Amino acid sequence: MSSLTDQMGFNFRAPERRVWKVRDLVAAVRTHVEREYSDAWVEGEISNFRAPDSGHLYFTLKDGNAQIRVVMFRSSARLLRFRPADGLQVVLRGRVTIYEERGELQISAEYIEPKGAGSLQLAFEQLKTKLEAEGLFAADRKKPIPPLPARIGIITSAQAAALRDILNILERRHHSVNVLIFPAQVQGESAALEVAVGVRHFNQHTKVDVVIIARGGGSAEDLASFNDEGLARTVAASQIPVISAIGHETDFTIIDFVADLRAPTPSAAAELVIRSRQEIEENAAALHERLARAMRYRLLMGRQALTELAQHGAFARMMDATHQRQQKLDDLTHRMELAERQLLEQMRRRWELVSAAVRHYDLPLVLAGMRKELDSTTAALVAVMRNVLLQHKVRRERLDTALQALSPLAILERGYALVFDARGHLLKDARRAKIGDEISARLARGEIHAAVTKKQG
Repeated sequence: MSSLTDQMGFNFRAPERRVWKVRDLVAAVRTHVEREYSDAWVEGEISNFRAPDSGHLYFTLKDGNAQIRVVMFRSSARLLRFRPADGLQVVLRGRVTIYEERGELQISAEYIEPKGAGSLQLAFEQLKTKLEAEGLFAADRKKPIPPLPARIGIITSAQAAALRDILNILERRHHSVNVLIFPAQVQGESAALEVAVGVRHFNQHTKVDVVIIARGGGSAEDLASFNDEGLARTVAASQIPVISAIGHETDFTIIDFVADLRAPTPSAAAELVIRSRQEIEENAAALHERLARAMRYRLLMGRQALTELAQHGAFARMMDATHQRQQKLDDLTHRMELAERQLLEQMRRRWELVSAAVRHYDLPLVLAGMRKELDSTTAALVAVMRNVLLQHKVRRERLDTALQALSPLAILERGYALVFDARGHLLKDARRAKIGDEISARLARGEIHAAVTKKQG
């Protein structure tokens, strides 16, 4: 740079220019901005929301005519309890910075919360709407809870008071039921994953009839693990019926909607999952009474049928009709015996089913007494049926003897004969025969043919 000398002898030097590179300038401004606004809270409306597969979130925060771009990286986004959406008013916390590639001012957000509603409640409503639209809450997809489960799976914390309540109630209602416990965290970040692992474990490796997911009461934050989408889908896909017993009666989680049955409390789940021993005994007694009534009804109908047969007009006919009725009576007797055996076999099978259902519930004395009474009733029934059949047989033989005695053919055995004219008509009056007519006489054994040579009367 050349120097100039004025008239007074002073030397002057022109100021030097600093020329910035774009990247350096943006970096300098970025450093200054980040130092001044390293922890800023900003309120506005979300627009142009994007959530690519990378897991990062991108959107614009608007307020009137002003706007600023926002990025939330995956490490922070995965901690959100709700899903941001266009039009949602939020308050976010982050660091104001500059995106060097475009030289744009933006906020690197670390925390976002909805304005007005809490993030947990918003996340709950969003997930509930989504799963309900997919049909995971539909009543027709819910599986029935077995009335007498032999093995019950419980997923809860091993130290939870809810577990002790469930076990105490199951012991009181039916102490012989088998219980398998899958210990899992029921609060915190790992709770949803551990509970889901428990549901899959019972479906894949053990044979249980029903699964209970239990946790005692708590705040919305304490119960947030049961509003997890992955856990909800695991419960919905379970092949084993699932009972949700989360919190108190007024607490609702997503699991309550996808489970096959919601219990108001863990204690209520234990009450619902198994019927009491007294109820089983009462049902067995009611079934026994129904069997007894059915037997009495069948006996009454059989006695009525026998009475109708005994009064039938067939006994007034001749021998051929009598033989036909006797054959029909034998056939009816056989059918009655067959029906009796089938009925007894059906009763035996039903009794075996009932015995199998209660075999695991410590009722050997009750079942032995009921079986003994059933055997006694069966023996009495067989004896009554045999006596009725024997009486009927004796009566039939007596009627057969009476019919034989009244038969016209029986008179011939006493030396009488039946005389017929040439046309086969029975002759009852000698005046109807003429001298020289051919006649025949039916004897007890054989016939005689002759001609009229003389007549009287």
